[in-house]
Amino acid sequence: MEKTLSIIKPDGVQKGVIGEVIKRFENAGIKIVAMKMIHLTKEKAKNFYAVHKDKPFFDSLTTFMSAWPVVAMVRAGENVIEKN
Repeated sequence: MEKTLSIIKPDGVQKGVIGEVIKRFENAGIKIVAMKMIHLTKEKAKNFYAVHKDKPFFDSLTTFMSAWPVVAMVRAGENVIEKN
């Protein structure tokens, strides 16, 4: 069984699609083994996306991801990484 991290981004949280996202995962046979709503600080967003620090979109990405809460979840299942 594989595990992977998924994040519902701030715009998804604002649009109220959290339940729909969860339902789609569950309908695909994917288990959610952990989930938490968090509000990333700019610093945490920069650390998480550090792999992109030299890209031109880095500042706008980290600003966007720290503007509103996000929902982080650990999903588990067979081929869960491919079933996105």
